[in-house]
Amino acid sequence: MNATPTPLTPQQAAEALRWLSEMGADEIVCETPANRLAPPAAKILPRDPERSAPPSPDTSPAQSRTAADCAGLADIEAALAAFDACPLKKTATRLCYADGNPAARVLLVGEAPGRDEDIEGRPFVGKSGQLLDRMLAAIGLDRTTEDRERAVFITNTVFWRPPGNRTPTEAETQMCLPFLLRTIELQKPDVIVCLGATPAQRLTGRSDGILKLRGKWLSASVGGRTIPLLPTLHPAYLLRQPTNKRLAWRDLLSLRERLDAH
Repeated sequence: MNATPTPLTPQQAAEALRWLSEMGADEIVCETPANRLAPPAAKILPRDPERSAPPSPDTSPAQSRTAADCAGLADIEAALAAFDACPLKKTATRLCYADGNPAARVLLVGEAPGRDEDIEGRPFVGKSGQLLDRMLAAIGLDRTTEDRERAVFITNTVFWRPPGNRTPTEAETQMCLPFLLRTIELQKPDVIVCLGATPAQRLTGRSDGILKLRGKWLSASVGGRTIPLLPTLHPAYLLRQPTNKRLAWRDLLSLRERLDAH
């Protein structure tokens, strides 16, 4: 006979719920299993001759809007809100597009939103974001300032949280890449800083790991411009490996020197 399970204490139950939420299991399921990632079954409707023809270009739905159609950053955010092709949107809570000053000289590109970012809808607002703010402040940069010389603009390689904070797949990043490139084209940064391997690889075409890429000035070709690009370590990685903060500090000093020289 199986032993009766020992009831969880309130503290154990709270810790279990916290762990499940961090792993991406953040909703209650019904008694009957349901695949919430599967598309809804198509409804078979009577044929209507008046609706058989495809819509004309000027009556296309918002979902068909491409990155190239966007004339401003607000257009990109609206297009992403209506963009249903990326499967991450189905499991995320909110779109997490960008933060900071769009007029900034420096564009920071991270990997993907985490749990806190998914809740607030802004990139880098959790513990790694707090560390990032302190890192930027150490070289005179600030996401909240209106001063273009001191400001930064922040976005990610994908705009919805991957379940359990896993690394986004190649397919997921490729779906979002046109919107990232259009963001760079419209924002016109003087310098791009890639936080982690994923954005550095997507924007440079290299496959090296971040420890090999970091600290080296590379370039990204976007919208007819060649933009200096500096890969560095992601703040979340630095929270796990604090001894490598010295490497990130070297990268920040290199960024500061570059900005002062131009």
